[in-house]
Amino acid sequence: MSIAQVSTMFSRYTFTHRARCLAVLPLSLLFAFSASLSSAQAADNSDPYLAGFAAYAKENGSLTASVDAYIKDVTNTVRKAGYVGKELPLPKPTKVMDGVYTVVGSLIWHTPENYGLNNNLSWVEFADGVFVFNAGPNPAVAYSFHQMIKRHTNKSVKWLAVENSQGHAYLGASYWADIGVKNLYSNQRANQDFANGFEQIKASWAARVGQAITQDARDVSDKFIEFEDKLVIDVGGGETVELLNFGPGHTPGSTLAYIPSRNLLFTGDVGYNKRSLAFFPYTHVGHWIDTFKAMQAAMPVDVVVIPGHGAPTDMATVARDTLGYMEFLRAEVQKKIDAGGKEEDMSSIDQSQYKARPVYEQTHQNNAVHLYKELTGGDLGTSFE
Repeated sequence: MSIAQVSTMFSRYTFTHRARCLAVLPLSLLFAFSASLSSAQAADNSDPYLAGFAAYAKENGSLTASVDAYIKDVTNTVRKAGYVGKELPLPKPTKVMDGVYTVVGSLIWHTPENYGLNNNLSWVEFADGVFVFNAGPNPAVAYSFHQMIKRHTNKSVKWLAVENSQGHAYLGASYWADIGVKNLYSNQRANQDFANGFEQIKASWAARVGQAITQDARDVSDKFIEFEDKLVIDVGGGETVELLNFGPGHTPGSTLAYIPSRNLLFTGDVGYNKRSLAFFPYTHVGHWIDTFKAMQAAMPVDVVVIPGHGAPTDMATVARDTLGYMEFLRAEVQKKIDAGGKEEDMSSIDQSQYKARPVYEQTHQNNAVHLYKELTGGDLGTSFE
């Protein structure tokens, strides 16, 4: 490992951590440690800084106890803080109504430039505390979002729900657990899917967004309160949050949140505004259509909607952009099938009316092929996102 890489490891930590390192270890040992890093083979999801110390301790048995104690100390410090690092420049929050704010994430894929924040993070201020919807795609974003909340209110975050099992909803959850949020909620199927796929989800997001801001994420699904169809949370002041699941679709399990006193609905990824839909191997479009219709029927016509992707809006808009697209494309794919069309014929479907939507070019042909396979019983593959 080069000196530049060693420098990068050290730069990830605050001045306090570096000062503590120098105070604990003599300079001669630090030089020896740097030389030994070339032989350290850290696991993909481990902290390379601490992995380097572990490798050095293994090579120098007499120092094992001291270095192990140091590693434990650093690990406990980081865990207690939830995240150690600089605050990220997230988009400014949008005020939806009094006490309700959302950070509208990027409408493209998760990238290093957007820190993985390509969905919406929201908070609601209640009499007894703050409710947060979505944990963030990594501890760095979760920490930065929390700093934003604290600049708006001195009330503590007491409740957090995640929309589904995807990385951008869930990988920041360990930050919130570490800082003491006890009331964590998820749909049962989504929580189980995240736990089962955690290592692959984390590795995928780290590769796409960045190892440094993802590596501290841990699986804390065992700390979540699960529900199947509905769970009502008393948030004080005579208000409640209803956590709802209307069925599978975009993901097999999902959580929506409805606040009757504010006529406000968080759809999670059941609802999109403007951005192109993306069908994953675990997406079932037919079920998604049924789920959307069940959600629509259960809500007031004038409900204020914060979708999974895109700006706050109304039900008519997310119905047009989500349900309308799925029904259109499924009908067009079925026409091709009825005419004897094969998978390769799906690219001829004219979806140009949706071409102005973000990530249209990356999604529209795959969406048509996905629906062809779904309607003909084909293999949809596997994915961890």
